[in-house]
Amino acid sequence: MGGNLFWVGVAAAVIGLVLIMLGGKKQPGAKDYPASIQWGYLALVIGGFVVLSDLMSFTAVMLLFVVITGVVWALDKFMLARKRAAEGREAGHFVDYSRGFFPVILVVFLLRSFLVEPFQIPSSSMRPGLVVGDFILVNKFTYGIRVPVLNSVVVPMDPVKRGDVVVFNFPPNPKVNYIKRVVGLAGDTVEYHNKRLTVNGKPVQTVEDGTYDYLERGLAMIHNKQFLETVNGKSYKTLDIPEFPPVALGQVQDFPYRDNCSYDDSGFTCKVPAGHYFMMGDNRDNSLDGRYWGFVDDSLMVGKAFLIWMNFSDFSRIGTRIH
Repeated sequence: MGGNLFWVGVAAAVIGLVLIMLGGKKQPGAKDYPASIQWGYLALVIGGFVVLSDLMSFTAVMLLFVVITGVVWALDKFMLARKRAAEGREAGHFVDYSRGFFPVILVVFLLRSFLVEPFQIPSSSMRPGLVVGDFILVNKFTYGIRVPVLNSVVVPMDPVKRGDVVVFNFPPNPKVNYIKRVVGLAGDTVEYHNKRLTVNGKPVQTVEDGTYDYLERGLAMIHNKQFLETVNGKSYKTLDIPEFPPVALGQVQDFPYRDNCSYDDSGFTCKVPAGHYFMMGDNRDNSLDGRYWGFVDDSLMVGKAFLIWMNFSDFSRIGTRIH
């Protein structure tokens, strides 16, 4: 799917360039350029975003567009505009559209980098709290203000806490974002044996809370036992399919600090290395999480999930806080 989307982006960018080159000139006295040029720039920008997003992170793509349009805006404002005025000429469409795009892209970039970022729930790994189709907001500054792209903290804020629901760059492929719950901090020993979670030798408070059934991908009804876990005074629900093993041993990958973990048929034990976190999904038997690909480096953290702002299949979920 990703490969097909890349070529769709290439096609859109090429079509955009052709429309721009063949679009003609702005008529004397007209406010706008021909429609073909307008559509051409739209196709070029969208196609460029799609193509570049396949090669780098979305934040890096945004920064690149901010730099390009910002340089054009600055050159025009401080040099080219005065020269054109002296010669009685108008700005060309590249300069004109760059000036128009720059403030919009800059505002979006700043909002996504330092305040909030939207994220869509793609799977059932965080049920029952988060379901497929939820659109959520992620607080980007809860854990500190970070340098865009490099993602290193320059202004520390609150520390990451056990029980937080966080979005992060997926360690095996940082261009992809994942959402899980923090169950272990640096230095913690996390154990999950016989479907029970223990941190630093202390069992996480867990009580049975009925059952929870859901339709997975519209194909199969999944039956679960539901539990209420409490960590640091924060309570949340988890799911468990009794007949499933605590870890699918055949799916465990070779990951950095793999020697910090030991696995057997009853589950696993992992010691979290410095500067890292251990994540698990609330839907314990339907979650590709730290059990299989290891630890999350702090430099991969995106932010703390805090609110569901839309679900087109269930409007009653709008405004639900994430626990």
